[in-house]
Amino acid sequence: MLHKYKDKTLPINERVQDLISEMSIEEKIGQMMQLSYSQVTKEEAEEWVTKKFAGSFLYAFDENAGHLQKLAANTRLGIPLLFGIDAIHGHALHKGATVFPSQLAMSCSWNPELIEEAGRVTAKEVAADGIHWTFSPVLCIGRDLRWGRINETFGEDPYLIGILAAAIIKGYQGRALSDPDSILACAKHYIAYGESVGGKDAYDSQISIRKVREVFLPPFKEAVKAGCATFMAGYQSIDGTPVSANKKVLRKILKDELDFNGFVVTDWDNIGSLITNQMIAKDINTASKLAVEAGNDMIMNTPAFYTAAVALVKEGILPESLINEAVERILSIKFALGLFDNFRDTSITNVIGRKEHLETNMKLTRETIVLLENRNRTLPLNRTLKSIAIIGPNADNVQAQFGDWTYLSHPNYLPENAFEVPTYTMIKGIEKMALEKGIEVIYSKGCDIINEDVQDIDNAIKCAFSTDAIIAVVGDSIAQNGEFKDRADLSLSGSQQKLLEALKKCGKPLIVVLVNGKPLSIPWIAENADAVVETFNSGNLGGKAVAEILFGDYNPNGKLSISFPYHSGQLPVYYNHQPGWHSTKYMDMPVEPLYKFGYGLSYTSYHYSNLKLSKNTCSKGETIVVSVDVTNTGERDGKETVQLYVNDLVSSVVTPLKELKGFSKIIIKAGETRTVEIPLEIAKLTIVDENENEVVEPGEFQIMIGPDSRDHMLLKKILVVEE
Repeated sequence: MLHKYKDKTLPINERVQDLISEMSIEEKIGQMMQLSYSQVTKEEAEEWVTKKFAGSFLYAFDENAGHLQKLAANTRLGIPLLFGIDAIHGHALHKGATVFPSQLAMSCSWNPELIEEAGRVTAKEVAADGIHWTFSPVLCIGRDLRWGRINETFGEDPYLIGILAAAIIKGYQGRALSDPDSILACAKHYIAYGESVGGKDAYDSQISIRKVREVFLPPFKEAVKAGCATFMAGYQSIDGTPVSANKKVLRKILKDELDFNGFVVTDWDNIGSLITNQMIAKDINTASKLAVEAGNDMIMNTPAFYTAAVALVKEGILPESLINEAVERILSIKFALGLFDNFRDTSITNVIGRKEHLETNMKLTRETIVLLENRNRTLPLNRTLKSIAIIGPNADNVQAQFGDWTYLSHPNYLPENAFEVPTYTMIKGIEKMALEKGIEVIYSKGCDIINEDVQDIDNAIKCAFSTDAIIAVVGDSIAQNGEFKDRADLSLSGSQQKLLEALKKCGKPLIVVLVNGKPLSIPWIAENADAVVETFNSGNLGGKAVAEILFGDYNPNGKLSISFPYHSGQLPVYYNHQPGWHSTKYMDMPVEPLYKFGYGLSYTSYHYSNLKLSKNTCSKGETIVVSVDVTNTGERDGKETVQLYVNDLVSSVVTPLKELKGFSKIIIKAGETRTVEIPLEIAKLTIVDENENEVVEPGEFQIMIGPDSRDHMLLKKILVVEE
């Protein structure tokens, strides 16, 4: 007789309940286990599947994944395995895959549609490897630039992060999870992980739950609305309580209030960390009980949890009902993926790194690049140039350009890895286009990123003197970004500053191209370079996209999703700060950041006028339309991101001086005026009051619209919200 759970005509809930009713406690807790294939032998992995009924593996590829899946199929109940991977910006741990720009770079496109396309490409390439799940997107908020994982964020603003998160989640998960090229998204790191004290990775976030709700929860709300299948609990504690032991944030807020119906996975050995790192549990039994009670469903790479949890349930210390709840969530996702009815094929060919995927990457990469300075119209480069010097340690540094979470950085630096898809470093992209235009290119590395003793500045100066213009490519390296790499000093490292100052003295146009994982402190560059181009980590086509911009074949339209400081001691410099400081600034620093959120130049210019509100007075349940006329006053067609900000002028708690509440990216032809309309839901003008309630308070709101968040660039009107 066919078991009900094997009958694909039945609803998922019926199949799940039938399966759970047949499972032993060992099989149930086995489903909660996720092991890293890189941390076990083949024999140990086989035992986890056949004897302990593991539910998931990390980093199991190709024939290894297929072998384990066959073993799972032949167990008593035949429950399939979930395979997961960190496909953070493309399926980039696979050396033949499309490597997209980092999340931070992507967010500078302000283009949800293209980011959704990037998610779709990533899903297709990951699924072609027989993998079901990516641990992405990162919804942490990049507010302390010292934090090592800034490169993985969508920037500093909760609203923008939420929009882009929903887009990439839709890309990953496709029309239906059961589609063969859909994969599970994972919203991480829930919650306030990036707000740890001093920017120290995985440290305590000393903030209130009210602040969690106000600032850090909104992007995760958007992830739930987008149907994100899984969430990952952060490493850190919130005001002393580790997230993986925090009932309020995991069970009460996420599962009960937001009605999240997927499952929660811990980050790497979070449960072990409760004992060895955070020291709130004396042993694995205590830690395991805390974890299950808090609301964790799957336990990543804490093997001791299995034996402990089985014993706790059998001894009556841990209710089996909590185990059933976790397993129900996990199995529901496995059924939704269609794994019980059709194991994914691991031998799909001609998908990874295919031509149309690279075309999608190129479209996105172009829009991620931000023009920060362009004095005297230095760019685009004059077509009459006869020669250029490309100088700097990041001109031909593919690992710095790729950033974190690629096959060049994980598990170790492997420079001998060959590229199986077209890859353009800055020098390769610029040199190729220059030669096509009959321009000679001379290259000198000049210095090292970190080691001050490794330099050849004299040769760099010699090269610069012999050419018509200098393109200096500087920034940081993978050694300065990522987990365990929090950074106190954000100024240029090694001898890069010395190199730039020497090049400036050559008297040639100096164009600085930044290849970096996070905003750096670069006031000298801002003041002295003739042009500055920000690329962050631009992926395998970054050099080609930058070349198009430098030579004028593409009009830059990226806008910063994150602010730049003058100095590390000026942090934090995020735009949506609160009022109330005795001073408006540090006595030895300017008031504003070096470059502010939303900022970015173009080869054309725009004029904003005629700001209108569809209603000047409204109630809490309404939606108004904010409109503005934008005129392209330059000589080139361009794309402009129109940004809408709001300030709650008087409120019962202190609120930011401005917050992004909408944007629209539009094409405007030279000489054309377009009326841009952005809807504004009054219900989204909420504050979180002292009792943690979301409310819209009546009163005056300043509505601001313009090209970026700088106050003097914004048109303003007052909206009155009535009781």
